[in-house]
Amino acid sequence: MIALRSSMSYPPASARNMALLVQLRWMAVIGQLVTIGFASAYLGVVLPLPQLIAVPVLLALVNLATMVMGREREGYTYLELLGALMLDVMALAWQLYFSGGSNNPFTFLFLLQIVIGAILLPTNWSWIVAALAALVVGALTFAYQPLLLPQPHAGHPMRLYLVGSLICFVLIAALLVFFVIRIDRNRRQSDAALAALRQQAAEEHHIVRMGLLASGAAHELGTPMATMAVLVGDWLKRPEILADPELASELEDMNGELQRCKSIVSGILMSAGEARGESPSLTTLTAFVRAIASEWADRSGGAVRLRDAIDDDLAIVSDPALRQVIGNVIDNALEVSPAFVELAARLAGGEVILDVADRGPGFAPAMLEAFGRPYSSTKGRAGGGLGLFLVVNVVRKLGGRVEVCNPPAGGALVRIHIPVKALAHAGAGW
Repeated sequence: MIALRSSMSYPPASARNMALLVQLRWMAVIGQLVTIGFASAYLGVVLPLPQLIAVPVLLALVNLATMVMGREREGYTYLELLGALMLDVMALAWQLYFSGGSNNPFTFLFLLQIVIGAILLPTNWSWIVAALAALVVGALTFAYQPLLLPQPHAGHPMRLYLVGSLICFVLIAALLVFFVIRIDRNRRQSDAALAALRQQAAEEHHIVRMGLLASGAAHELGTPMATMAVLVGDWLKRPEILADPELASELEDMNGELQRCKSIVSGILMSAGEARGESPSLTTLTAFVRAIASEWADRSGGAVRLRDAIDDDLAIVSDPALRQVIGNVIDNALEVSPAFVELAARLAGGEVILDVADRGPGFAPAMLEAFGRPYSSTKGRAGGGLGLFLVVNVVRKLGGRVEVCNPPAGGALVRIHIPVKALAHAGAGW
């Protein structure tokens, strides 16, 4: 929980944005070294090489340190992003001080830092970068070391300035397009992730409301069902009922269904009042799956069959919610394929994989697209689609996922992936 709070304190996409700043700094290192070498060797400009080369070396060391320490970072604060930008501004100022100050056409590179700051930082923070760049340019206008240009460039300094301005313009345009596109992509990915989290929160809120409704309904249904059970029990003792075997058999069936309803209601109340881990029920994965298959095989008259492919059984904590949602999937399959439903179980890649396959008409394309959303159903009745919605969200709470498809052989397949660590008992060795 502490780690969650610390990660939430970072601005969206801050790690990816810092990576972009590191890329920009690498480009600056290479560009500065190439420019220094070209001006010194090709143009013959006398430059203070130790002072100028020290900055690319420093920036390279900062980049390496950022990359090493950033491996364990989930993000960066606005203060750290501001510090990175200010470092780049001061490094450029140092280079320009020893290479002509504001007479150097590469002074316009400060605009790149200002634009990136305006994109990455909040408004108040971006003004800090702009103010620092303006102060530096103002200082470089009056305080700098002039360039000693050799002939013939000394006689035509404006021509050299114009060529440098053209190169600077092309460089800024290319970098702005490249980095603004990348930064905008990061922002859109963060917005999409935030929208997904909001959707998940809305779904979980919906589930809580449904749970409260189910719990309240269970409490309300308990009293009338108990009354009906007492009445049916009294009727079964009456001589005139006992004298009619057919009527007595029907009342026995009614009493059995009432007991089943009471058991379901009791299960709802127990699930609503128990958190997983309180008085846990220990079992094995094979026993858990076989119990579900046996229960539904009895209910369906043998239509539900089990394909047990669990090679290495393990101890697990039986989760009533998981048992219920697997039952929901089987129940949905029986509605469209009452003669055959197969429950398959296996372990693969550290996951428990449960497949529920039927021989029905399969999922409609619209259902496949909207799978897992509330009230997404092809049954055409009010409230349909909540079963699979609950399945997706309960499995997601366990760290798993649900996939659906229409196999080439026909029918429909619902595949549930659950991490072993979400179910395994602490003593199971997983």
